[in-house]
Amino acid sequence: MKQWMLVSIPLLVLGAFNNNAQAQQQENTDTIDNECYLPGIQERLECGIVQVPENYEKPQGKQIGLHYAVLPAIQEGAKPDPMLILAGGPGQAATELAPMISRMFDKVRQKRDILLIDQRGTGKSHPLECDISRPDELIRSDDDHDLAELTADCLLKYPDTDTTQYHTVNAVKDFESVREHLGVQQLNLYGGSYGTRVGLTYLREAPESVRTATLDAVAPPQVVIGPFGQHGAQAFDAMLKNCEEQAACQEQFPNLEQDYFDVMSALEKQDVLLDTHDPLSFEPITINLTPGRFSSIVRMALYHPNTRQLLPYAIHSASEKNYKAVLGLMGGTMSQSNIYLGLMLSVVCSEDLPRATEQMLAEDGDNQFIGARTGDAFIDMCRGWKSVSVPSYWSEPVVSDKPVLLLSGELDPVTPPSWGELAAETLPNSVHLVAPNASHTIASHTCANNLIAEFIETADVSALDGSCLQEQRLKPFVLNQNGAGL
Repeated sequence: MKQWMLVSIPLLVLGAFNNNAQAQQQENTDTIDNECYLPGIQERLECGIVQVPENYEKPQGKQIGLHYAVLPAIQEGAKPDPMLILAGGPGQAATELAPMISRMFDKVRQKRDILLIDQRGTGKSHPLECDISRPDELIRSDDDHDLAELTADCLLKYPDTDTTQYHTVNAVKDFESVREHLGVQQLNLYGGSYGTRVGLTYLREAPESVRTATLDAVAPPQVVIGPFGQHGAQAFDAMLKNCEEQAACQEQFPNLEQDYFDVMSALEKQDVLLDTHDPLSFEPITINLTPGRFSSIVRMALYHPNTRQLLPYAIHSASEKNYKAVLGLMGGTMSQSNIYLGLMLSVVCSEDLPRATEQMLAEDGDNQFIGARTGDAFIDMCRGWKSVSVPSYWSEPVVSDKPVLLLSGELDPVTPPSWGELAAETLPNSVHLVAPNASHTIASHTCANNLIAEFIETADVSALDGSCLQEQRLKPFVLNQNGAGL
């Protein structure tokens, strides 16, 4: 699913804006005799399909195939406990992240295999795809979108699928089936963003299968995913503050906050139609830059330092009716891995939104940055999607004495460090490391990937030295179209 309709998709993604394999996502994995090639990976891999029940309470009923791939250890004599990647979103397919994962965890891969399993509803594991970003939708105003109708139309594509079975607990059961199929005794979990929710659920549902767990950008089950207004506003305010603290940025953009509100106000009053090209197909398209789309582009750019540093220039340029930088940021979001919206809705509409009280939604929407847009979008989309509320114990804190490394970025617009602290309260054998100048899923843009490799080697959180996270400097903001300021 494309990400042009950004206002509708408040993502919890793994490695946002750090996967340059967007064109590769359009290719299919070539699977032959349990061997395959994945786009962006030159070597031949072990791949396969494991059949599991769609509904585990009906084991003889409909079966679905789970697609997996193994990135083999580089050195001979691989250790028996591989790393299992738990992708984010919800809705990312792990095998589509293979090039990024291979680069990010090169040190882990020296001695251990890395196991990629497409969570049910994603990739090649009975994918639930919804294209709600048709060209005719891109020129509509915010108020003209009927998200419930769009998701209901998508649901009609899957008349024989019980979407209520596409949730986090069944994902863990699926992963266990693949683990057993491969003859693996224990796993080292790495969960990014929503994948941390899966990792914590794994610790609760199958603790004997876990050797270590690394949870990066923590979203524990007791919090509600979807309404991200307050977190986005805090990250936006931090960006404004950082610009003020950098003399060149402050001099170039002295009224940055007002610039943002000026753009929002202007877009409220008059449609701005922009002619551009689809970054994947390069076909010409026309986009209505609405307040919802503009604020969502800004929010999404806060996910990663590489796009965050472009925001002051992009916002200021937009205030002067120059939208090239905004379009650049918008196209940049396409570098994320594909998101399978059907799986995202199956998870969020059953596990999270039923717990979103009116008071919670009102408090989240009480901000000037994006208001209640993220929560409202999910509420509207869930109205068109079939879901049922999950058991209440799923949202209780996970208690485990397994070694757990918790990672957070101080600038994260969706999973704040406070969520990592919340998870740590019931994980006595854990350590929580916070990178002050990092954002979402910090293994993608800090020294955290090296810390993870060390942690998996020792399984000892007390021996970790996270000082390198404190030493990372904030990236300077771009000042003009020539990249001055870098």
